[in-house]
Amino acid sequence: MWKQLWESHSGRIIGIAAGIGLGLVYLFVGFWDMLFVALLVFIGYTVGKHKDMDLGPMIPWQRMRVWLSERWRWLK
Repeated sequence: MWKQLWESHSGRIIGIAAGIGLGLVYLFVGFWDMLFVALLVFIGYTVGKHKDMDLGPMIPWQRMRVWLSERWRWLK
């Protein structure tokens, strides 16, 4: 029964657990600290998802270097 419930409603269960967890953080720490914790969780999720999907580096350093070198030529 629990496995079937998890398979059909896993997103809702995770959402409720996250809401309860963030609510407890809010009660014990404060609103702005809770928002900061939520931001860190979101950043961690985004980086992990990006790595799981194997999309390469999040910041295209090579393209940025080429663009900057073309945009601002140091010795014209």
